[in-house]
Amino acid sequence: MNPTEPEVRADEEAVLADLARMLRTLLEEYGDDDAEIGMSTTFNRDLELESIDLVTLAGLLEERYGKRVNFAEFLAGMEFDEIIELTVGRLVEYVVWSLKATEAG
Repeated sequence: MNPTEPEVRADEEAVLADLARMLRTLLEEYGDDDAEIGMSTTFNRDLELESIDLVTLAGLLEERYGKRVNFAEFLAGMEFDEIIELTVGRLVEYVVWSLKATEAG
């Protein structure tokens, strides 16, 4: 881990803060980096992210959490409607679960 990076914590509050930072980075491109981001925020309806933005988010997740969080695999297990309605909270829960699963070995 890079010494300037904050410690990775496997709890919802920490992961939500990490994810909100990543999403604001993505939203800067659209001039909307002050969007409210909470557990019930949807990627499609609220943040209006495109599929290419989800690819970028996958890269940001990998930078932060390494191979412990596989966003592509997470999405692959979903139906199209589930992806359209995906909330930040559901991703937070997946990230926390993935981090805890890798800690447990």
